[in-house]
Amino acid sequence: MNIFEKIESNVRSYCRNYPVVFDKAKGEILYAKTGESYIDFLAGAGALNYGHNHDYMKGKMIDYITSDKIMHGLDLYTSAKEDFISAFHEKILSPRQLNYKIQFSGPTGANAVEAALKLARKFKKRTGIFALMGSFHGMTLGSLSISSNKSNRAGAGLDLDGVTFIPFNHGPFGNMDTIKYMEYILNDTHSGIEKPAAMIIETVQAEGGVNVADIEWLRKLRKLCDEHDILLICDDIQVGCLRTGSFFSFERADIIPDIVVLSKSISGYGLPMSLVLIRPELDIWKPGEHNGTFRGNQLAFIAAKAALEIIEEEKLEEEVKRKEYFIKQFLEREIKPIDSSIDIRGIGMIWGIDLSGLKNNNITSGVIKDCFEHGLIIESAGRNDHVIKILPPLTIGIENLNEGCNILKQSLLKAIKNANETSNTSFSTNII
Repeated sequence: MNIFEKIESNVRSYCRNYPVVFDKAKGEILYAKTGESYIDFLAGAGALNYGHNHDYMKGKMIDYITSDKIMHGLDLYTSAKEDFISAFHEKILSPRQLNYKIQFSGPTGANAVEAALKLARKFKKRTGIFALMGSFHGMTLGSLSISSNKSNRAGAGLDLDGVTFIPFNHGPFGNMDTIKYMEYILNDTHSGIEKPAAMIIETVQAEGGVNVADIEWLRKLRKLCDEHDILLICDDIQVGCLRTGSFFSFERADIIPDIVVLSKSISGYGLPMSLVLIRPELDIWKPGEHNGTFRGNQLAFIAAKAALEIIEEEKLEEEVKRKEYFIKQFLEREIKPIDSSIDIRGIGMIWGIDLSGLKNNNITSGVIKDCFEHGLIIESAGRNDHVIKILPPLTIGIENLNEGCNILKQSLLKAIKNANETSNTSFSTNII
């Protein structure tokens, strides 16, 4: 038994799939203490869009540390925060004509979600929230209440109420007009459901199985929220910061949410940081009404500003489109033909291989294990973990992207073959 198993809580999870001690990382490669290298298709669950230890960001942070600058600042005015706010407004908000105030909440995405929910309820003076089936927004009680996974919700130890879950426009309800369904709920005097303060969405449900919202559906949803005086909150924690091809995932639908939450890759380097973007008229907070000791992570401000510069200097938007094409072509030509029941879906550089349609569909854990044994770190998502999620750093080189995809293909072929052989053996035994 190692020190982790002996001392660390049972709550640990990722390490169970990748049972080595990691020591170093660079770009898209992780290195174990024993020297083995692994291509990273996990990217810190979306927190490392620019890879591990990017030289430019690292240099900026080293310069800052060696200058004895402020490291912990609560919400004091600091030069690091000033520079980040200026850069974010100049490079991200202003070119998109987005008029948002920036709130620095606690350092996690879940805390940003909590702040968004609190503000929506405070502003609208209504308590209900609409959320989507298949959603994941965090593990604190408020964020967990709007997350639909039953196993996650069970960890709360109490009832999570105040939320109405709406079918997403994908998956088992793909043919259902969910906009019309919400119209019915809101207009029917006997629906038993009160008008909510807000509706929170992920335009791409990452943990839900890489479910990509239809553009027209997003536009209709924006219109519905406007017509019924409901705030629209977009959770861009995992799929923001260029993951879908544009900085914000909602840009492709040409809509503007009332509130946007960002975390994970907003800091650029994997440091804790989160933002809540708020339409100015919604900013009715009283001073200190939502605060947090670590809402002023100065080093994260430095890295976050550097990340915005990297986007421009490395032309990452073009890079994501180029790699999106590569991944899509590989999945359609190399993975989809393996079995016609395999469903491929994704956008930008987040893709899912849905194996739920296979006759023997309980193979994702075997695929992930085999991938790891052959030098690839990748995870599963979705209902019953039937979706293999591809989430490499945006900066990954094409050679390693290709190698990682091929490792995945071979592991998938092996798992399906083994599952079929096991099934045939069982069938033969039953006949005898």
